[in-house]
Amino acid sequence: MKRAVVVFSGGQDSTTCLIQALEQYDEVHCVTFDYGQRHRAEIDVARELAQTLGAAAHKTLDVGLLNELAVSSLTRDNIPVPDQSEDGIPNTFVPGRNILFLTLAAIYAYQVGAEAVITGVCETDFSGYPDCRDEFVKALNHAVTLGMARDVRFETPLMWLNKAETWALAAYYHRLELVRNETLTCYNGVRGDGCGHCAACHLRANGLQQYLAQPDAVMAALKSKTGLR
Repeated sequence: MKRAVVVFSGGQDSTTCLIQALEQYDEVHCVTFDYGQRHRAEIDVARELAQTLGAAAHKTLDVGLLNELAVSSLTRDNIPVPDQSEDGIPNTFVPGRNILFLTLAAIYAYQVGAEAVITGVCETDFSGYPDCRDEFVKALNHAVTLGMARDVRFETPLMWLNKAETWALAAYYHRLELVRNETLTCYNGVRGDGCGHCAACHLRANGLQQYLAQPDAVMAALKSKTGLR
């Protein structure tokens, strides 16, 4: 039996990864992390979506220590979230977040016998986060494999997709409306199309507009990059 663990926040990217994983694996587990994040509604959204989509299990792990150590607009209410993308590393970056999340997800994968840990990080349309880069994921994957003496594969299906192509991927699996209406990507914790003001909402909305304007062209680009038919 092929098993995978999805690092699952209930946002657009991780939900799209879950939708695809459910088509590719016999059993898919979701793991969500509670680190005292600003938009805590994502934990409830993740739980609901994991059940709706049919994940085999959904585990929420308390990693509140990260909140104490990592100062960010996503961990402190008194730091405003940006309205647009920033040059350099933005204040929404949570230092060490993906180091911790991927490591813990790999431990969980070890326990449930999963061969892969899937994460929705992306270097093409990323927000300037250093822990979303392909180089980082591969380096951590190597370290974790050595440290556990067990092969576990970190998969990043969105790594080289732009946001329009990520929307196309949801559409490919006939789940675009669910991803649009039920996920929570907004930095201010508004479900669906979000607040419409924060950087995360702008990135998401621009990608959707690009896909809806040229669905055939974007779908063709997606298939060319991924080998989907």
